[in-house]
Amino acid sequence: MESNSHRHIVRNVIIFTVVVIALSWLAWLVAVSDGTSESRDLGSLIFLVSPLIACVGLRLFGGDGWQDLGLKPNFKGNGVGYALAVLIHPVSVGVVVLIGALFGGITFDKGSVQSPFVVALLIQIVIGFVKNIFEEFGWRGYLTPKLNKLALPHVTVHLITGAIWGVWHLPYYLALLTPAQIAQYTSLNFVIFYIFVLLGLVAAGIAFGEIRLLTGSIWPAVLLHAMSNAFILTLLMDGYVRVSPATELLFTPGMHGILSIVIITTIGIGMYRWRAKEAT
Repeated sequence: MESNSHRHIVRNVIIFTVVVIALSWLAWLVAVSDGTSESRDLGSLIFLVSPLIACVGLRLFGGDGWQDLGLKPNFKGNGVGYALAVLIHPVSVGVVVLIGALFGGITFDKGSVQSPFVVALLIQIVIGFVKNIFEEFGWRGYLTPKLNKLALPHVTVHLITGAIWGVWHLPYYLALLTPAQIAQYTSLNFVIFYIFVLLGLVAAGIAFGEIRLLTGSIWPAVLLHAMSNAFILTLLMDGYVRVSPATELLFTPGMHGILSIVIITTIGIGMYRWRAKEAT
């Protein structure tokens, strides 16, 4: 039976947070243990499944039950929510790339491209959807609904979730990406890079949390996450665009770009106000 007592929820939220952060650092330890690609792959697997492990463990053995997971897709009446999940990142990334290109901060590098953009993007969307089931079952499938039961303001819930989400990512950037992959993604000093990644994930947490509240389902959040990863990774990691180091902090379409952070924050707050207005 699911327990909804304040003390129980706070205890389990703390357990969830400790477990996912501890497993993320275990993933780091495994990845750096001998420096091989096999160790990095095993570390990446541990890292990836950690939110799902914490979610399932607490729902099975922590008295949380499954009622608020949001497993039903809730297609009926949620066309706007699913449309937002598909469109938010293509639009926001497109705006950043367009402005960056106009100011000379972004160029298009056809020389390194191995396949048509649409093909590469679709592959990343499929991979990202599967991968982000593991993540979103933890963040928006567990943490968001539990924090909401504490009667906190919704924006506060989104910011807390985003902050934990961002801290969880630190070992990923430290050891689970190779130096070559990091170099493809950013030229910034690591400390500066991570500070802005953390800010970006906290900001993105508003839109992700709102899509969960708007639809009552975990699946639009999974889709939103897949679209985010697909556009950013295809553009940056596959080399379709090059961002000038001098303007990277401002114009990168990655999560650490100032313009990207401003846009996703604006979208998230807009969704919050629209949903609040619809509820009245």
